[in-house]
Amino acid sequence: MRQIGIEPIIIPSELPEERTETEPRRLVQSLADHKAEEIARRFSHGETVIGADTMVTAGGRMLGKPATHEEAARMIGMLAGHTHQVLTGVSVIRCGGKKERKKIRFVEETAVHVAPMTEEEILLYAESGEPMDKAGAYGIQGPFAAFISGIDGDFYNVMGLPLHRVWEALKKLESV
Repeated sequence: MRQIGIEPIIIPSELPEERTETEPRRLVQSLADHKAEEIARRFSHGETVIGADTMVTAGGRMLGKPATHEEAARMIGMLAGHTHQVLTGVSVIRCGGKKERKKIRFVEETAVHVAPMTEEEILLYAESGEPMDKAGAYGIQGPFAAFISGIDGDFYNVMGLPLHRVWEALKKLESV
């Protein structure tokens, strides 16, 4: 957000992430909506709240954040040499009274192509600690960039927030 001239106040949602949806697009949108709504309830007229949730899907599986280095290695092994999808659900709410509240919501999807990796490369990256707090067990902006052979879509979506679409949503909410 700072990169596009917005100084955010980051307030983590305190709601548990309930993963009742089984379809990835609906799941990330639902989680983003819940996060944004929970925070928006704390504010009055004039504030804008952005809720987002990012997930990686590969081979028909949804990949969240790994719990162990072994799980990170399994996830990276699934991605190596293949293309996977990064989905980010976003909910932007312009706070106001019940009749004045405005919301824009969307899901951004980016295809990420990962080059083949050796078992040693997979294990070294998994053991580095970097994958542990990232959906799909990697960050495109860190050392894993060496294995990204290309993307189709929004680079910033892969980082967790599709800045262009968020910017467009913010402009639209301001003009409404």
